[in-house]
Amino acid sequence: MLVQVLKSKLHRVTLNQCDLEYEGSLSIDLDLMEAVGMLPFEKILVVNQTNGARLETYAITGPRGARAFCLNGAAARLGQPGDMITIMSFAAMDVAEAAAFRPKIAVLDADNRIAATK
Repeated sequence: MLVQVLKSKLHRVTLNQCDLEYEGSLSIDLDLMEAVGMLPFEKILVVNQTNGARLETYAITGPRGARAFCLNGAAARLGQPGDMITIMSFAAMDVAEAAAFRPKIAVLDADNRIAATK
């Protein structure tokens, strides 16, 4: 049996862009993706703490060091700049592996810098 386990999490992200005309996805600063082990085009769950919206999409790389997060395409209707979001990715593991696994979590400050890791 496989279970779905939290693999990576960027918590308390401040959304700073929305682009309705782009194809879709969420652009994430490449440095921050690497800090938690998120991969380009990986499926992600995005939770908007500001308005309660939840969506599944995929991660695309944004400029390294820009601390930019941009909802693209139809997803841009589910947030606006200034909203606080959490971005999560998951992995399928057998029960024994899941019991020993610890996700990579980064909590960001108001400027989208890593304030803490877990």
